[in-house]
Amino acid sequence: MRWGNLTTFLIATLAILLVFGFYISPLALSIKQGLDLQGGTHVVLEGVDTPDAQVTEDAIQRVVKIIERRVNELGLTEPVIQRQGDRRVIVELPGIKDPEGAIALLGKTALLEFKDESGATVLTGKDLKDAQAHLNNNRPEVSIEFTDAGGKLFADLTAKNVGKHIAIELDQQLLTNPVVQEKIAGGKAVITGEKTMEEAQNLAILLRSGALPVKMEVIETRTVGPTLGQDSKDKSVFAFSISIGAIVLFMLLFYRLSGLVANIALVLYILLLLVLLKMLNATMTLPGIAGVILSMGMAVDANVLIFERFKEEFRGGKTLRAAMDAGFSRAFNTIIDSHVTTLVAAVVLFFLGTGPIKGFAVTLGLGVLLSLFSAITITRYLLKSLMNSSIFKSGKAFGA
Repeated sequence: MRWGNLTTFLIATLAILLVFGFYISPLALSIKQGLDLQGGTHVVLEGVDTPDAQVTEDAIQRVVKIIERRVNELGLTEPVIQRQGDRRVIVELPGIKDPEGAIALLGKTALLEFKDESGATVLTGKDLKDAQAHLNNNRPEVSIEFTDAGGKLFADLTAKNVGKHIAIELDQQLLTNPVVQEKIAGGKAVITGEKTMEEAQNLAILLRSGALPVKMEVIETRTVGPTLGQDSKDKSVFAFSISIGAIVLFMLLFYRLSGLVANIALVLYILLLLVLLKMLNATMTLPGIAGVILSMGMAVDANVLIFERFKEEFRGGKTLRAAMDAGFSRAFNTIIDSHVTTLVAAVVLFFLGTGPIKGFAVTLGLGVLLSLFSAITITRYLLKSLMNSSIFKSGKAFGA
């Protein structure tokens, strides 16, 4: 290789790395990080026997499911929720802004009751179908919708109590005590009395997720740091940057213009993957990063297969365009087979795995689909454009 060509390749390598640094790195850092990368809050909840409800195996299992729904409603992804012994539930929440508010929300029993003036409970949260927070004249409210059976009970309750108070209580604390003006049909009502929109949203979350079957007390709360540690994270970023640089340089030196096209396709692939993860509001964890790196390797491997087939066809006497078409055609089945088998593994991990394993499956699955798109579509389009330009007519320019 001549020094002029080598200089051109090195400049191209530097340009790709600069694009990576200016656009991809900030985008990657803007994606939410999991507990292992940024730390969070560790909470231990314990079930307590009361005269109304005893702690049982079934009750704790239901507690875990309800807490999972509440965490998902809060928008916290990649949480760790697991049982400890017969009565305890461990909850680890990555990077929450209001730990105390989240903890209070997790442990709240959330027993909603509608009572007449005699104090008799007519409806409970079990009769609810949905609850949504909104503003009405700049005042926060929670609109609730009953099930069909609950709607009939509510209509009957209001019909019998026109001109009287109906108490709406949450965990035996009065939320509101309105006077019924007329019978309310249609199975819908409004709860007022929340001071802020955040309080209204939290109440709606509690009502949608359902009431805990037993009382849960917070017995331990502590802030945990990232399990990797900042030093390990910095070393991982450095190693990742070195590997990207090595891949870019390797592709340029061995495949020249074809390698340059592959590097551009790789950068676009990473950019598209990060944009997609950002749009999905995904949380990046260490297993998720492993899924990204693995899918990157598959993207590079697909290009290597195509270029090697292209070289074989060109050396066999075909023109550049014919060799390129044949290279893509001969490598297509192999690329499809490897990507489909990996995608099947990602689907199995997603449906059978939990927590960080699902994060790995999501990034791997999305990465596999995008790497297939970049190899078959982006790389092919760019190579065709170069060959159709007639600027580069030599096979050596394309590494053949």
